[in-house]
Amino acid sequence: MKKSTSLFLAAVVAVGMMSSTVSADDKKGQKTYLKTCKNCHGNGTKGAAMHTQDEWDDLFAKGGAVIIKKHAGTKAEPYFNGDAFKDQAQDLRDFLFMYGSDSGNVPSCG
Repeated sequence: MKKSTSLFLAAVVAVGMMSSTVSADDKKGQKTYLKTCKNCHGNGTKGAAMHTQDEWDDLFAKGGAVIIKKHAGTKAEPYFNGDAFKDQAQDLRDFLFMYGSDSGNVPSCG
């Protein structure tokens, strides 16, 4: 009994650590969204709901090639073609995916 309890507690701790890591990425992505996307696409709730989770995956696939192309010729083009987007793309994708239109999730602020 002692061994199974210890194993259960270890699993709970491991899942808890993974959850906070995932949460950190989408929170970081939310900050990026508010800084770089909000002016054109509205608050995070509105922006993330523009696409489903699968659509967000497609937009950010292959280094974000599709989302970069969609922003060609806009005032956001320099951001999407720069190093900042390359550094922030995964966090931004995590935020948008987490709150996509079919996720059932709503961001807390922004």
